[in-house]
This record gives sequence, structure tokens and C-alpha cells, in this order.
Amino acid sequence: MNDVIIVGGGPVGLLLAGELRLAGADPLVLEAADGAARRNRSFGLRGINGRTSQSLRMRGLTEAFSEAQSELSAVVRRLPGLMKGNRARGHFGGLPLVENEPEPNAAGGFILRQHVLEGILAEWATGLGVRIRASCEVVDVVQEDSEVRAVLADGGIERAAYLVGCDGGRSVVRKRTGFAFPGTNATMTGRIAAAELADTGAVESSVHGRGGTVLVSTVPGEISTMEFDGGPEDRDAPMTAEEMQASIRRVSGVDATVTRLDGGIRFSDNTRQAATYRQGRVLLAGDAAHVHSPIGGQGLNLGLQDAMNLGWKLGLVARGRAPESLLDTYTAERHPVGARVLRNTRAQVALMRPGPQSEALREVLRETLEIPEAMRHFVALGNGTDIDYAPDSALPLVGRFAPLPLVAEDGRAVLVTGSEEIRDAVSGRVRIVEADSGLDFLVRPDGYVAWASADGDPAGLTEALAWVVGS
Repeated sequence: MNDVIIVGGGPVGLLLAGELRLAGADPLVLEAADGAARRNRSFGLRGINGRTSQSLRMRGLTEAFSEAQSELSAVVRRLPGLMKGNRARGHFGGLPLVENEPEPNAAGGFILRQHVLEGILAEWATGLGVRIRASCEVVDVVQEDSEVRAVLADGGIERAAYLVGCDGGRSVVRKRTGFAFPGTNATMTGRIAAAELADTGAVESSVHGRGGTVLVSTVPGEISTMEFDGGPEDRDAPMTAEEMQASIRRVSGVDATVTRLDGGIRFSDNTRQAATYRQGRVLLAGDAAHVHSPIGGQGLNLGLQDAMNLGWKLGLVARGRAPESLLDTYTAERHPVGARVLRNTRAQVALMRPGPQSEALREVLRETLEIPEAMRHFVALGNGTDIDYAPDSALPLVGRFAPLPLVAEDGRAVLVTGSEEIRDAVSGRVRIVEADSGLDFLVRPDGYVAWASADGDPAGLTEALAWVVGS
């Protein structure tokens, strides 16, 4: 029997699989599509924000991301909200966010196509020994006291101690397990297509246009639109040149003609969040746990951070080194973060609506963003750098991301200390980084601080080690 089955081989599932492997568990990834099908879905670009870059830097992955992004350097310079070079930190509802005074240990973001991102993560995960099976569609999940069964479309069955649904917004795992998924329905329709116009200069890109958003030059060979029309009627129906052409004309007011269309996708601002991320032996991560508008590019990062948070915890539990109650901290820590992203993406949709009220709101927010403290707030909001898993801690560092750039490619917890007494207390259970800063702290495998001491006192360290490292 497998330790953990991961349903879905996208970025979240692949990162989670690697994290589980580093924690000593043996995961199996089941992906419904084959490689070619996943590549064909790779429209648009995916942004890796500041916090996720810091997390992936710990695993030694950012060099591969940098090499892949170099091929898109010309594209990156044209993206809305990324016009200020290394100081750019994305956008909020189309308004650029610029970090004039980066936080300590700040990491720049990355812009990649999804299939490239998946390729990097798949190579990393398989290099760790992760098993990935493509063309394995899961149609049902059966949970019992001692195991979970994944029922495949071909009639096969895979068994595991735990199962994680990383299978997207229309998750079979979530539906078959009965997770509540409350939220709000779509109010807009986005389209991205591999298409060409008869007159390439006839339509100008506009984030805040008269009828919505149209982008014709962000990604070579692709055109995207966004209309606030109540949401798509059928997201899965094949897109036609006539549909895309009509959308471009409505949004831009230009009598444009689409001469070629080689496929496209639709998206919306359907916004929902699972009431809990765990039911017994079944857990959810990524879009299976939360869906929202892609405006601002936070969805992928939210899911990757889910994987970082869950991986070490589930790894310890699956190996019998920690009690199942550790898994409850996954929902406790990540659900509020997801709720906050849902809130700010709803706000961004409101900002991007055409009309005098939204235009006035954007002008007010532009003025607000001129205030340095306000800009820092929105940069942190969009990049996940304001996450605090222990807001009531006596030491503000606890619950926050480690203030030093750390490399932990083996996934082990790290103790940063200059105290011999504290070094002796860990008994070789974690990797030690020497630092004589007057502050000692224990860093969880996901990069967040689990314990800290400002005076060299090891009180509480034993309990924190039991939680982070297990028995």
C-alpha cells in the first residue's frame, strides 16, 4: 500500500510529492492527462511571487527557473505591473506594485509557462524517487478507517494510508469525499487564445478598457480578453475564431478580424473555498481547496504554499513519527491565508470593471499607493510575505518566514544559533546554521519559524522539536 496518493500532477501535486519524499514518505502521483495534453493547456504565463521564490530557493530550484525565464525576457518586460525591473512586484487590479525598499531576504519573482514549470518540478520530484503515472484518471475515492482507495477509470484501484486531491477547481476528490465548497458564482468571462488578427496593429492592449480588458502583445501569438458579463455558459466547449473575434470587438470597440485560432481556454471569477482542507485521511491542496479570479496571479502561489505547508506534516504522520492531530494544523494555518486571497481577488475584480465608479475607485487607490506604507502593504498582500502562522506569539519572529536566506535541499528543519547550550539540546536532530546574532530560532521544513529565543534560553525548544521533527 502507498503512503500517500496525490491525485493531480500539476505544479501543486508535483511540489507536494517532492516534499513528501524529502520527509521520508513514498508518494504516488496519479495524473489524468498525458504530457501532450498538459502542454496544450499551457496558455498564458504563470507568475512565481516573492514568498514562493523564497520557498523554492530553499530547495535549490530557482536556478532552473531563472534559466527558463531568460527565454521569456522580452515578454516579461511587456507584462502589466512588471515595468520597473527588479523592483516590480506584480499588480493589484492592474495597478503596478513597486517595492522601493525590499524586505530582508527578499527574492525576485519568476514568469514561466505552466508546462515549463511542471517540467522543472517533475524532474526534481522524479530525481528524488517520486513515482508519477500519467493517463490515470481517478473517478472515485473511497475512505475507510485504515486506508483510502482511489478508483481509476480503467477499473484499477490504488490504495494508500492518505490521499491528497490536487486535481483542480472541479476536483473529483473534493466532490466524491463530500467537502463543502461555499462561495460566489462567476461575474466575468476571460478568454485566452492562440490567435492572429488580420491587422496586428488595429487593437491596442488595455488593462482598463471601455468594455473590459484586452491584451494582444503580452505573450507572442496569444490574445486575451476579459468581459464582465456574468461568466461563461460552457467553459469546456471548443473556442472558435468567431467567439474570440466577437469578444475582442466588444471589449476594444475595434472592428477586428481573427484570421487564425489554434485553441483557447476560458476562465472566470467563480470564487469558492472548501470549508476544511481535511476530512479523515483525505486532504485538499491548490485549486481543489480554493478557486478564485486569476487576476493578480495568486492562485498558483497559494497552491504551492499549501504544498510546502502540508508536505512535511503529512510526511511525518504517514511515517508514524507524528500524531494525526498535526494534520489539523494544515487547515488551521492555510485556510485563513486562502480566505484572504479570495477577498483580495474579489476586490481586484471590482477594480477592473469598466464604468465611472470603478474608474474613480482606481484613481483613489493610485493615490493611496503613493504612500510608501500602503505600497508595502499591497506588495506584501500580493506576494504572500505578510503570512504569520502564530500571530499571538510573544516573539514576532515565530510564525513568520525565516529572516535569513537558507538552503535546505534535503527538506530538514534548520536551527540557527550561536549558543552551545542550544546546539547540545537538539542532539543532531536538525541541521545547524551557526549565527552569532543574539537571536536563536528553529526553522520548519517549509521555511517558517517554529521557535525562537532572544536570550539564549532553550525553554520550549524540546516541544517545538517534537512538533517539527517528530519522534
